[in-house]
This record gives sequence, structure tokens and C-alpha cells, in this order.
Amino acid sequence: MPKTASSIDRRWAGAGASTDADSFRAGAAAAAQACGGRRASALIAFVADGHDLDALVAGVSEAAPGVPLVGCTTAGEITSSSAGSTGVVVFALGGDGFATSSGVATSASRDLRAAGAKAAGAALARCNGEHRVLMLLTDGLAGDQQEVVRGAYSVAGAGVPLVGGCAGDDLRMQGTRQIHRQRVLTDSVVALAIGSDAPIGIGVRHGWQKVGEPMVVTRAAGVRVQSLDDRPALDVYLERLAPPAKAFCDPAAFTQFALTHPLGLERRGGEAIRFVAGADFERRELVCIAEVPEGGLAYLMEGDADSVLSAADDACRDALDQLEGRPALGLLAFDCIARRGILGEEGLGQEVVRLAANSSGAPLAGFYTYGEFARTQGVSGFHNQTLVVLALS
Repeated sequence: MPKTASSIDRRWAGAGASTDADSFRAGAAAAAQACGGRRASALIAFVADGHDLDALVAGVSEAAPGVPLVGCTTAGEITSSSAGSTGVVVFALGGDGFATSSGVATSASRDLRAAGAKAAGAALARCNGEHRVLMLLTDGLAGDQQEVVRGAYSVAGAGVPLVGGCAGDDLRMQGTRQIHRQRVLTDSVVALAIGSDAPIGIGVRHGWQKVGEPMVVTRAAGVRVQSLDDRPALDVYLERLAPPAKAFCDPAAFTQFALTHPLGLERRGGEAIRFVAGADFERRELVCIAEVPEGGLAYLMEGDADSVLSAADDACRDALDQLEGRPALGLLAFDCIARRGILGEEGLGQEVVRLAANSSGAPLAGFYTYGEFARTQGVSGFHNQTLVVLALS
């Protein structure tokens, strides 16, 4: 049976979950299970969008009074036994071996880079530890999330890795919510700094494979890819991939096809994936979920269930390998909801089984995101259609 709590030396981690339709009871039950009667230093909550977050936060506070809480709504929650979209998952950290501190920036869409810097600065200013990581939970509908990474990096520097994910609203794409302490927010960046006296590992894998020859992004503006190899980007995309006929003219059919055919951007540390969210049929442009730099190399990508599931094993292995031989105390998973287009409901269940098996019984919690954060080198660190795993020892 998967563990709901794990303790090593002076640190402990726990996870709890509830599918109770009553938001107050769900929050209280998940928090109580995660804490297991111990005093936590921080709680992280991933919550189905249908919940009353004010009531849920009140329930968490009753079960764990005075414990700092961060969290967000999701496009699905991950536990060691299930992948659902109607529940709440709470992850708890405690013990003298962990130090935690949080920060928040509201009205983030006005200046995402400044918001990233503000939230990161507040969190890191009060968090020490031989090993540190900064977790970001953001409103992915607020604009280009790479700007949040740039802002956080300007404060954290190269020595503090970034992880996390963009909040979801169960694919309604209308508005997501974030939690910081007792406040329920939107259009915000929430940061949690975690310091530890033991190693921390991060794994980043996507499972997508290159299709055909590379292309030069000859013209781009922010999230819009205007031309590839000096030809209209949409024309190149359609010609190379040969999607169903409806995708050539119907926005919904195009997006459904693009869900499993992202763009891969050539980076020094490997490909960065960009979800192609739509097409501008009049201008013949591709519209992505995050910035695509002009002048870089890009690939068309595709995958299947086997390659995407293998990426889950690889991400866990990469994270665990960085723990210097120590057993995992707990794992957090940030998994792009767009991967569901490949996996389907049965595949999502198989992915959870693989994540739980790789955790070797350590508590596991996570959520399906609208984009993932993982910066371990360089300034870039926003991903799409990718799985990010954070391992604590």
C-alpha cells in the first residue's frame, strides 16, 4: 500500500486526499490525513475547480490551525492511487530539517515578470537551507508564463531551481484560482520556497518525438509563430503533418489535432515543448501557449501512449538519481493536461501506477496543469505537454 506519510531523520512528508463533495469536510479530511497528527511547516493543496475554495480553506485551517497553506485549482488531481477531477489533494512538509516560506503577487497579468520577482523574493528572503527549491503556482491564463520564470530567476539566480505548474479550471479556460494562506485569489503568482538539509531532485520529461527535419522560426511575435522557413507557419504545419480535413478550416478540429502534435524548440539542455493552442486561418499563423523565440530551431513533434508513459518513468528516475542515494521522502508531480490527449483515461491510470511505483511507497501528490515550470539551468523554464517531478529526501 502507498504511504500517506514518510519520515527520515529530521524531516517528514505526508499526503492526504478526499473526494467528499462538501468542500469544508474535504479540506479538513485531506489535511488531517496529510499531517497525521503532526505539526506541519507548510501545506500544499491541489483542488478540483468545482469546490468552494473559501469553505475548503476553512476546513484545512480547522484540521491544521496556523499552518501556512499554498495551492491552486486544477485540471485534475494526482494521488498515489488515482487521477481524478473532483477531489482535493494535500501534501504536508514538517520537521526541523525543512524550512519553508511563501510569497504572493496579485494582479499578475499587469506585469508577469514583476509578479514572478515579487513572489519569489518574498518567499526566498525567509527561507534557508543547504538545498533549496522554489515552487511556483500561477494563473496560466494570465499571459506568457515564461515572463514569470524570468522574474523569479532574476531573484533566485542560478543556484535555486524552479518547479511548479499553472492552475487549471477543468479545461473550461475561463478563470483559475490560487491559494495563499487564507486567501483565495485569481490572476496571481504564488511561490513556496522549500529549504532542506538533504538533497532535492527534479526530473523533466515529455515523451514526444521529432517528426521530419528542423525548421527555422523565421518570424514570430510572442506566442504567435508567423513563418517557418520563410513560409506561413500554419501552411508548413498542415502540409508536414497531414491532419484530418476538418483541421484545415475548423478551429475546434485543429486544436484537437494539435493537442497531440506540439512544437519542439531546440534548447541546449534538450527540447522545450510548446502546445499549439490554435490557428489563425486568416493570417496563416500558429498560436502557442507561450513565447516562441524568433530565429531558433523548431521541430514538429508527435507521440504515443508508450512514449508518454515512458517519460513518466524517466522523469522519476532523473529526480530520484539526484538524491545521492537517499530514499525519497515524498514526490510532487506537475503533469500537463494536454498529455491526456495521448493517454486517455486508461493511460492516465497507468501513469499514476508508474509514478507510485517509482516513489517506492513515499507520499505522492500532484495535479494536471495548464503549463509546467522546471528551471534547472539557463533562464528558460516554462514547459508545455511535459511532466515535472520534484523529489524530496
